[in-house]
Amino acid sequence: MCRYVHLKSIVPVESFSPIHLLTDSRMAFHTTDISTKKFLVTGGAGFIGSHIAEYLLKNGAAKVRVLDDLSNGFQKNVDLLSAYPNFEFIKGDIRDLETCMNACKDIDHVSHQAALGSVPRSIKEPVYFNEVNVNGFVNMLKAAVDNNIRTFVYASSSSVYGDEESLPKMESKTGNCLSPYAVTKKANELYAQVFADMYGLKVMGFRYFNVFGPRQDPDGAYAAVIPLFVKGIINNTPVYINGDGAQTRDFTFVENAVQINVKGMLTENEEAFNKAYNVAIGESFTINYLYNSCKEYLSSETEAVYREPRAGDIRDSLADISLARKNLDYEPTRKFEEGLKETIQFFEQLYKDKQLSINK
Repeated sequence: MCRYVHLKSIVPVESFSPIHLLTDSRMAFHTTDISTKKFLVTGGAGFIGSHIAEYLLKNGAAKVRVLDDLSNGFQKNVDLLSAYPNFEFIKGDIRDLETCMNACKDIDHVSHQAALGSVPRSIKEPVYFNEVNVNGFVNMLKAAVDNNIRTFVYASSSSVYGDEESLPKMESKTGNCLSPYAVTKKANELYAQVFADMYGLKVMGFRYFNVFGPRQDPDGAYAAVIPLFVKGIINNTPVYINGDGAQTRDFTFVENAVQINVKGMLTENEEAFNKAYNVAIGESFTINYLYNSCKEYLSSETEAVYREPRAGDIRDSLADISLARKNLDYEPTRKFEEGLKETIQFFEQLYKDKQLSINK
């Protein structure tokens, strides 16, 4: 039976059948036995975090604990993960140091995904973003050191490249940050460097490039572009493209983010630590191409509405993933088109289920 952990207390909860899980793992990203290893995934009720937690659970980890305050994560993801008896859930905020300390107790490896996303939201709420993304991050680093965590991997962002225009993006060349969100992720990398140097923490960051896939939130003011496109097309509501649509992105299916987190936590390559890595496919597509692909798959003639470019956004994005290949044996398993098809199918089913629920 899985367990919910409310700070120091452990409360049993009902289990759910594994058939309700949203995606199936295509392949193993590890070669070592994880049946004796205990993992913490912060933000594990969210999009990327829930996929990481699910992978570890499906592959027999001794324990997978999730820390999430459910401000951006979802109870439905917790319910799905609760199918596994070796799952624990702590509802808590990384801004509280004691919560972080308790979450790291008796844990071997940490995947830190808890953070606020969204460039435009960070422009409106810079103080809040700093509190969660920077203060919360330092709390987690401190908790990791004090609890002798073996490895600590965390979500950085391609936004740290800022106004650096060269393509493809290489880890060694970053520019000036263009948003408060980017600043928080850059600060994470700086703090990680200090904790590695001063305290010997084995740490590495992952600069995600436009990760997409099932479980992304299609609702809310700051929803990501792919679920917004699919939602608008299916519901026949206006779909907006910021700028001319010719801007490019290295869209990265979520399975690839899972891969890098698993390999990062379990690597025995000492050269891999104390670095930040690009996590992407190494291919770029325009927003117009993305929208037209969604239209084609959904057999829609709906045209997008173009509006002013969004403040803080970079123009073009393309990653060099050679460092991750070299140090972590990272190799994207799902390319853009394949991942997009699976993502659209997921949201099609989601909206069909919602409509059926409304019509009952």
